[in-house]
Amino acid sequence: MSIQEFGEGISTIIGWTYFLAWSISFYPQAILNWRRKSVEGLSLDFLWYNIYGFACYSAFNIAFLSSEEIRKEYRDRNDGKDNLVQPNDVFFSVHAFILSFITLYQTFYYKRGADQHVSPITRTLITTSIIGIIFLLIGVTIGNYQWIDLFYYLSYIKLSISLIKYLPQAYLNFRRKSTVGWSIHNILLDFTGGVLSILQLLLDAYLTNNWSGISGDPVKFGLGFLSIGFDLLFMSQHFILYRNRYDEAMIKKNSDMTSASHERERLLGDSDYV
Repeated sequence: MSIQEFGEGISTIIGWTYFLAWSISFYPQAILNWRRKSVEGLSLDFLWYNIYGFACYSAFNIAFLSSEEIRKEYRDRNDGKDNLVQPNDVFFSVHAFILSFITLYQTFYYKRGADQHVSPITRTLITTSIIGIIFLLIGVTIGNYQWIDLFYYLSYIKLSISLIKYLPQAYLNFRRKSTVGWSIHNILLDFTGGVLSILQLLLDAYLTNNWSGISGDPVKFGLGFLSIGFDLLFMSQHFILYRNRYDEAMIKKNSDMTSASHERERLLGDSDYV
């Protein structure tokens, strides 16, 4: 086995490992919401940014991997070299979109606070970017832009969302002086995925001697650094700044379950005299 083949094997392992870490990271929040039967402590702005961002990222990855037209347009702009989007990138982004949708659905089903709502800023930003998508579609149709320009725009939406999407949650934690309702396991797994994502991209660029892959796929490179920075912030909030773990929703749920258990025992006890 050559060094090149060995490096490619390592890259594949890293890719699927970060895919698993990032993909699994979406489950702890959904499970926590289910256990608490509440989404109090979870920012709705974050959830809407998340699902919209991953919709854009899924479209970008699918197009760059499967569309021959997009691949040709990319080669024309990058000295004949192929882009570095991998199958695990597609699986990750689509899976993340599905789990983000499930988590968002929970906000309509489980208890949430009276002040939990989508802010006007979030509504405006999402609406504005959608208008941009429509204009680019028109531009592609009349020949002013290529399809790759549209998908680059979607990737920049994802990157921009990743830059700001955690801010509402970080502010909510700061305002509440608590991270209760926000899963730290999500953050730890996300941190692992971010480190491995950057490592794979750098290794692929080195093996192919194609450093344009980093500039040609700025989302993947930028996402890794952004996720690491915010993960460090959330870990600081959870483990250092706001260590209060009092969870009113879980206490109420446990109390209700205890009361229900006592009521069942009382009814069973009464039935002994019938």
